[in-house]
Amino acid sequence: MNATPPPSPDVAAMRRQYNLGVLREEAMPADPITQFTAWFRDAVSAQILEPNAMSLATAGADGRPLVRTLLLKNYDAQGFVFYTNLASRKARQLKENPHAALLFPWLLLERQVVITGAVERLSMADTVKYFVTRPRDSQIAAWASRQSAPLSSRQVLELEWEALKRKFAAGEVPLPDFWGGFRVVPESVEFWQGGPNRLHDRIQYTRHGAGGWKIGRLAP
Repeated sequence: MNATPPPSPDVAAMRRQYNLGVLREEAMPADPITQFTAWFRDAVSAQILEPNAMSLATAGADGRPLVRTLLLKNYDAQGFVFYTNLASRKARQLKENPHAALLFPWLLLERQVVITGAVERLSMADTVKYFVTRPRDSQIAAWASRQSAPLSSRQVLELEWEALKRKFAAGEVPLPDFWGGFRVVPESVEFWQGGPNRLHDRIQYTRHGAGGWKIGRLAP
């Protein structure tokens, strides 16, 4: 007996309505960081899994894009911060082309935030300040993983981690010289709120002048 096939993704998507909120230009704050903070708090309150998870899109000198998910570690008026191995693919691409895009997919709230901007390296002082707050095993993992390099087996990674755990058993784990932080300095920030009949709200902030922002609406 043949089972009835499930609806295709397109059919299922067409049936969904978005009704959880609206965005109106006149109600938006002057600064996108204020709006981001309000939405981030909503994501935390809604108990979204990893509300600080974000997709990071980069492209190297060859123009070929690459996207991956990682965790936002801090943000303020200066920008959005993450850390990585400096030999990783993302770090190599950012060295060649210091621009990136971030996506926060808060789908449970029918929201997403898209951020684009230039990328800058964090200072050593800022990197050390964050590194010492990481759990000890995560500090050791930063040493053990040569991120993005070919790996013959998981056992090789685990053996390296165990060896480093013994090496650093007697004291603090130092900051690896191949590990650091980056800040995405926003040039545009788009807030997307799902709307009924696919008439979604898209409000975009674009840098304007010295420290100012221009607010506009985009077609869904």
